[in-house]
Amino acid sequence: MTSRIDTTGVRMGMWFFLYSEIILFGGLFVLYAVYFHNHSHYFAEGGKELNRIIGSLNTVVLLVSSFTVAASITAIQREKKGQAVGLLLFSLLCGFVFLVNKYFEWGTKIHHDIYPNSATLQDGAPGLNIFFGLYYVITGLHGLHVIIGMILLTISLVLILRGRITASRFAMLENSGLYWHLVDLIWIFVFPLFYLVL
Repeated sequence: MTSRIDTTGVRMGMWFFLYSEIILFGGLFVLYAVYFHNHSHYFAEGGKELNRIIGSLNTVVLLVSSFTVAASITAIQREKKGQAVGLLLFSLLCGFVFLVNKYFEWGTKIHHDIYPNSATLQDGAPGLNIFFGLYYVITGLHGLHVIIGMILLTISLVLILRGRITASRFAMLENSGLYWHLVDLIWIFVFPLFYLVL
């Protein structure tokens, strides 16, 4: 009885935490909308500077990883420990691929002097500087959340290997999965705002 109450408390705590994360990114999306209303032409121009292929690839990578994380929870519930471990490792690989893609994308932009308050953007339209300022803040914050999600998944992986997460005790894995799904959901909003802006 106590264990069930503890598990419920942990789940409720995680949902409240996820709600606070939604509020954080929701505020940033509202800020984006306000600036987009004032500088829509320059936002569309800035969006053309981003690599849609990398953005699309990262979207697919995160969606696949979300599926494999969910599948790992199902696997542990069915007492298929090896399968759960394999699915989590694949999810971590997807997270790593996402971060590597983002690293090269950011690196290319910085190399071409496209970052907030760079000489190129300061000499250009203010709307472009705002667009890339929001781009770096939002994608950077999202990237940080991807890293945190990977840490949570790694902890869950270690706990599975040590027999601490089992078919009857998998709250940690479930909460890590919820966090990872939120990270993926946020990217589904980030991708069209920056890469598909018209």
